[in-house]
Formats: sequence, C-alpha cells, structure tokens
Amino acid sequence: MSVLSAVLPVSPLGVGVPMPSAAVEVDRRQASGPATPPQSRVFNWEKLWLGLLVLGLLAVLLVAIALPVGTLLGRSFWSADDKFSGLAQYWVYARTPGVGQSLLNSVLLSAISSTLCVALAYGYAYGVMRSCMPLAKWFRAMALVPLLAPSLLMAISLIYLFGTQGLLKSLLLGGSAYGPFGIVVGSVLWTFPHALMMLCTTLGSGDARLYEAAATLGAGRWRSFCQVTLPGSRYGLMIAWVVVFVLVMTDFGVPKVIGGNTQMLATDIYKQVIGQQNLSMGAVVAMLLLVPAGLAFAAERHLRAKQAAAMAVRAVPLQPQPHAPLDRALLLYCSLVALVLLVVMGTAVLASLVTFWPYNLSLSLKNYQFDMVDGGGWASYGNSLMLAAATAVLGALLSFLSAYLVAKPTGWARARQWLHAMATLPMAVPGLALGLGYILFFNAAGNPLHFLYGSLGILVLCTVAHFFSVAHITQLTALQQLDAEYERVADSMGVPFWTLLWRVHLPVCLPAVMQVAGYFFVNAMTTVSAVVFLYSPETTLASVAVLAMDDAGDIAPAAAMATLIFATAAAGRLLIAGLDAWMQKRTQLWRQR
Repeated sequence: MSVLSAVLPVSPLGVGVPMPSAAVEVDRRQASGPATPPQSRVFNWEKLWLGLLVLGLLAVLLVAIALPVGTLLGRSFWSADDKFSGLAQYWVYARTPGVGQSLLNSVLLSAISSTLCVALAYGYAYGVMRSCMPLAKWFRAMALVPLLAPSLLMAISLIYLFGTQGLLKSLLLGGSAYGPFGIVVGSVLWTFPHALMMLCTTLGSGDARLYEAAATLGAGRWRSFCQVTLPGSRYGLMIAWVVVFVLVMTDFGVPKVIGGNTQMLATDIYKQVIGQQNLSMGAVVAMLLLVPAGLAFAAERHLRAKQAAAMAVRAVPLQPQPHAPLDRALLLYCSLVALVLLVVMGTAVLASLVTFWPYNLSLSLKNYQFDMVDGGGWASYGNSLMLAAATAVLGALLSFLSAYLVAKPTGWARARQWLHAMATLPMAVPGLALGLGYILFFNAAGNPLHFLYGSLGILVLCTVAHFFSVAHITQLTALQQLDAEYERVADSMGVPFWTLLWRVHLPVCLPAVMQVAGYFFVNAMTTVSAVVFLYSPETTLASVAVLAMDDAGDIAPAAAMATLIFATAAAGRLLIAGLDAWMQKRTQLWRQR
C-alpha cells in the first residue's frame, strides 16, 4: 500500500480511485497546451490559512515562552517597591554573604557530577552497543528505568541508605550524606539514563573499515579504542557532558532533599521566592542561573554543528566481534551499575512499604495514607494525573503542528524562522526561571490572561513550554524524513495542504507523535522545578507533595508518593505504547509489502 494513496480521492465505498502519477499528469497538461493555473481564490485561501496557523502558533509560543522570560529579565531591573533600579539588584545580590559560594558550588558540583556520569555511562554504553555480552538489550532497558522516576526518588533513597539511620552509613567513615556527597551521587544517578541514551546513539554506528585498517596495521583492541573509537565519539561525549551539566545545574529536587546546608543557585531562588517573597531578587538569581544554561545550550548547538556523520555513503556497518575476556569484563561492569540503580530505586520503594524504618520492617500500606500528612493528600495525585494527561495531548499536538509549519510550507519564511527559534528557546531556560517568569507575567495587573493564574491550566501551559523544545525537534526530524515529492504531487493534483497533512504527514509521523506524548506524560508526572512556584492549594501536585512531606519530616510518605509517581509514569508509558501499537496496525499498513 503506497503512502500516496492517502491523498487519492475516495469512492463512496471507501476504495481509493486510481489517479495518474505526477509525471503523467504533467505530460498530459503539456500536451494539451498551456496549463491553466489553479484557481487563484483557492490558492489564496490556502496561503491565508497557513499564515493564520503560523501567526496563531507564534502568538501561543510568545505567550507561553517569550513573554514570561522577557518579564523575568525586566523584573530583575526593578526593586521590590516597583522602582527602576538598573543593575543595583545584581550588586545587592553579589554583596550578599554566601553568593560566591553558591555559584562555586553550583558550577563545581555540576562539573563533577557530569564528568562522573558521562564516564560511567560511556563504559555502560560501550558494553551495550559494542560488545557481544549477553542480555545487552535487557541491561539497556534497566538503565533507562530511572527516567520514569522524579529526581526526588533518588535523593530519598540516599537518605535511607546513607542518612542518619541509613543501612550503609558506616561506609561514609563518619562523613555526612547531606551535602556535596549527596548532591553528586544523587545527580549522577538520576542523570545517568540521559547520558546513556545519547552515548548509545553515538556508539550505535561505526565504520568497520576503520577497524579493519587498524587491525591491518597491527593495532590491538586497546589502541583501536584509543585512536578510532574515542576520537569518533568525542563530540557525543562532549554533548552528553554539556547536557548533564545543564540538568544538574538547574535541578532543584536533589539539592533541596539531600543538599543539607550546601548553597546552590537553584535552592537560592526557592529561598528568595518562597522563603522571603522577594520576587525581584528571585528574578536576579534566575537570570544568573540562565547564563550558564544558555552558554551550555550554545556550546551544545556548536558541537552538534561540527559533528560529522559517523556513517559515510560507502561505510560498512560495524558488527561487534566476540572477545571472551572483554565481554565478561563488560558484563560484570554493566551488572554492577544496573544493580546499583536497582538497589537505590528499590530502597525507596521498600521504605514506602515498611512500618517504621529501620526498626520495624514489617510490610504495611500506612505510608500511602496521604490524607494524614502534609502535601495535599490524594488530591495532589489526582491533579498530577490530570496534568500529565492534558500535557501529553496538548504538547504532542502543538509540537507536531509547530514542526509541520517549520518543515513543510514554502511561504511565510520569516515567520516560520521565528517560530522555530521560539520553539527551541526553552532548551536554554531552566525550569525554575520559567516558573518564576510565569508568576511575574500572568500575575501582572492588567494582564487579560490573569484568570489562568492559580489554575491547572497554567500548570499545563508551563509544563508544555518547559519540555517543548525536545518534542519540537523530535517531530521536526520525523517530518524532514519525508521527501518534498509528496507536496509536489499533491500540488499537481490540486490537493489542499490540510488534506495532505491529515492523510499523509500525520499518519506517517504518528509513531513520533505517540513517542512525544509519552515523553510529555512522564515529564509532567515527575517535574518539580517548573511548577514549584505555580501551584495553588487546589492544584497541589504529587511531585510538589513529596517536597512538602520531606520538609515536614515525613520521609516515608514522601518515598511512598515518589514511588506512586514512578509506578504511574511507567503505567502511563506502557499504556501509550500499547495505544501506539494499536494505531500503527490501523494506520501503518503502507509500511508492509
């Protein structure tokens, strides 16, 4: 079944009516004389509708992304009494005791965490992608499980393992889990899957001719690794390092739960906004946090531009060859890393099910009685479910539409360029900064959108905006794989763009759309930083409830709520995957011969 049959006219019985190919149609028009141009009125209507779609979506992204960030920047130049102060606010913050230590801690601990995480993930990815060790797919799947859990879960597990009553506290030799140790270990654990995905992609392709040439010249496995594998994956390593650095630098959950008295920029914003109600100073700290995130984003874009293709036209795909000692060593290494991840996550799950850790380890569900502790009770979990479902639907549709308008139409070039720039902007904006920008923008006097403030709608909009860039780029990549011949054929047959969009572009890209929906669902369930400033007593979320329980000293209920978030994210991801499989059977028959 051909994809082009999707645009063919359909008979009353639902059977596609054969139509001449584009080449035959062109020859027929040339033979019959000068072609009659399409009705200008139809063409103008199509161009008008495209323009309205581009401008309408541009306006949505302007409200959801650009204006909150611009308001945040402007607020940093105004004092708390609404007087223009220029850079005085920055000077006041710079003179505050401990500011230099916060900046140093944020940069240093993020750099250490990134280096450790990328080094561990590279060895794991090499074992999964470049060796013949058994159960490679299983090890890869197990290492990606932490993606379904909030970063808070890892921090809570570390408390149960290395805290005051921790099972392994003796391993610290009198040291404390609260502080730099907890921040680094917790950050490495929750960012490990992110680095692994990028490095698996980097090591997933290689040219076997290079390794054959190295072997012909007498190079052993170690020398081939140092002179072929490492240079070939250097850009992937640097990109992974930059991405993990940004994730750790802008993370709020791990430093808040297990950071102790260690000052970080992310926690400084929380203290200024929640603790002191000083929005102006919070805006200053948010802008300072945005600078390293923006620089890292620019570095990542630069590295991607310089990255060369790993597979040339005449390349021979690399097939890993068995090597018993190396395969056994990598199997042992991957087993240890996977065991650590499972033990850390399993500790929080176990702690949520025991009566009183570590004195009474009998199983009980009393920690799941959320209505008996702070955090909003079971209502917060229900709010998170509604938020995740709405974010998955709205985010998938908006990101597909934005990617389509950037990739496929030929008119409105300048507006489409602005649309693409707006869609990729959230990659450089930390969640805390975006959330604070939403407070300042939507709560401003005279804003006609003020009615959204305090509602679940503003949480959905902020969450979609926070994770929009990755979804937009993913769907853009899927759409760019479609040849422009589809548009030329549809134009020659007089098929309007909305018919081609509905019958070709959307069905072909449906797997990517469903993948993006799952991405939005999981992140909406686990996010903390983007929504920690925006919830109201009626819209408390499960991830925010974990913070509230931890602040109140209810660690076991916090572990229970984090476990419930993890289980829900996993179930939602499986449900979306099942829906995707069912829809592919109904819409992807053209892929089968």
